Amino acid sequence: MKDIPIAFIGGGNMARSLIGGLIADGYDPDCIWVAEPDASQREFLRSRFGVHTGADNPVIAAKATVIVLAVKPQLLQGVAQQLAAVIQGCPPLVISIAAGVRELDLRRWLGGGSLALVRTMPNTPALVSSGASALFANEFVSEDHRQLAESLLRAVGVTVWVNDERLLDVVTALSGSGPAYFFLLMEVLEQAGAALGLDADTARLLTLQTAFGAAKMALESAESPATLRVRVTSPGGTTERALTVLCEGGMELLVSKALEAARHRAKELGDLLGGQL
Repeated sequence: MKDIPIAFIGGGNMARSLIGGLIADGYDPDCIWVAEPDASQREFLRSRFGVHTGADNPVIAAKATVIVLAVKPQLLQGVAQQLAAVIQGCPPLVISIAAGVRELDLRRWLGGGSLALVRTMPNTPALVSSGASALFANEFVSEDHRQLAESLLRAVGVTVWVNDERLLDVVTALSGSGPAYFFLLMEVLEQAGAALGLDADTARLLTLQTAFGAAKMALESAESPATLRVRVTSPGGTTERALTVLCEGGMELLVSKALEAARHRAKELGDLLGGQL
């Protein structure tokens, strides 16, 4: 599958991370085409990755059997309608990484019919090959299509499939927005450490390494985070005292409410984007 022509419509950060991951995974850059309106970005993509670039979306799309829509959600309707004739003429596998735009709306903008379409919700750690991506396939996606879409996203992190498109709103709330939650926790830990007397650089280093170490332990362990938490919480010790404060302050409820708010906003955005004419 590493020589199937792929066209990226949009050459921004997420597209660049996917292209870099594919090439690092052995994909032939001569089989990758990128449509990007900015001339300096096209030159960067050519020099950095050795891929083909151009400014004309339909011309680039016509080169490929897999098209990755990597434009901002608010621009997707216009881009999709521009591509409809090319896509209907020789239907490819279409993969959308635009948040919020639902399969039914996107397929309608692309001209309708039995178009194989995969929606995916990657997150920003894909930029450092540590992403988490959920994928949803419509009824026209074959098993070969699934494997191809998964291999593309797996080049920049882990992948999971969901069978209900509505769950992508939950994925958006959990892993899509999730990096910001952890960044906030790191931010307040740094600030608290500095307030208690550590210099800023030391507080930052200890915070980042602790976050990395905890994530690595959880990833490499067969045990749940709850079990790992209990193991590092000695009865009557410092960790127990701190966790008691967090729990009594309503941390669990706050996190639950935060995810519900993000999920609700994802649904609102889907309604708004899909309502465009």
